[in-house]
Amino acid sequence: MPGGPPSVGVERAAQTAITETSEFVGRIQSVDRVVLTARVTAFLDQRLFTEGSEVKQGDLLYRLERAPFEASVQQQEAAVADASARLANANIQLARAQSLLNTPAGQRSNVDDAIANQRSQAAQVMSAQAQLRQAQINLDYTEIRAPISGKISRTSITVGNVVSPSSGPLATIVSQDPMYVLFPVASRAQAELEKRYADKGGMNAVVVKLRLPDGTMYDRDGKIDYVEPTVSATTDTIMLRARIPNPVRIPATEGQPVERTLVDGAFVNVLVEGIEPVMALGIPRKAVLSDQQGDYVYVVGPDKKVEQRRIQLGQSTPTIAVVAGGLKEGEMVVTEGIQRVRPGIAVNPGPATPPPHAGRS
Repeated sequence: MPGGPPSVGVERAAQTAITETSEFVGRIQSVDRVVLTARVTAFLDQRLFTEGSEVKQGDLLYRLERAPFEASVQQQEAAVADASARLANANIQLARAQSLLNTPAGQRSNVDDAIANQRSQAAQVMSAQAQLRQAQINLDYTEIRAPISGKISRTSITVGNVVSPSSGPLATIVSQDPMYVLFPVASRAQAELEKRYADKGGMNAVVVKLRLPDGTMYDRDGKIDYVEPTVSATTDTIMLRARIPNPVRIPATEGQPVERTLVDGAFVNVLVEGIEPVMALGIPRKAVLSDQQGDYVYVVGPDKKVEQRRIQLGQSTPTIAVVAGGLKEGEMVVTEGIQRVRPGIAVNPGPATPPPHAGRS
């Protein structure tokens, strides 16, 4: 016996709260980055950190040979003492010449010579003190400390080698928390984002979410804190930057590196979402089909006959398709049994199976 009309599941097009989302490709970047270099020429005596570990600001990382610089400091201290003694003698001579100026033994030229000698000795003291200060600075440079907190790279020069300002980088430190994510946006898309959120607080009205390389969503949100002032002439894109937390994922144990989720230089997918949802005409994403002419759905009319309807999509989510045109609120679209329908046939419509609740096995 011939079968009846095929059964299909349908859902009503209705106004739905939609969180507008735009997705881009971005790269993680550390907020701070420091390249460590030697500032004096000396033998490298000690390396005091574990490669790949996290260091704190002020930690001693390298120690260079100190003895030559300590000797230089002592030499300059002696020079300061000698110049100070000469200045003291010049002060005595000046005082004596001035006391004799109003006596028959006094001469103006003697006073002038004493003043010039006193000022010269004072200048010698200042010069010696400056050289002592320079020697002390060079001595301090024999200890290389971490200028920022972060993860340190492997060392490029090992203990026992001579290092100097021209030796190149010893190691690199990159900060870990928070991190930046930089993502290029087409200038047209950036203008649309600004227009969309202009009356909602601008870029402060959006949150940034990350999809990691393994496809999972990162559990921390970020905020856009910088927009490049120029558009790239080669790609017609503008660079946006967001700041996002990067806390410790697994507590560190002694001798083991600290583990965090975001890594400097990694590629991620960046999702820019509005803080407040907007109302829009929505249907289940699974109801939307596509061909060479665009997107379409199957609509079941009051006579239970199927009609193919071309639609225009707006900002959508993975589960809800926002319909910008081609469909009216209240119309029924086929979501189940789509493979059994074609335009013009009669069907037996029924409510679509509701999606399983979150957490149900």
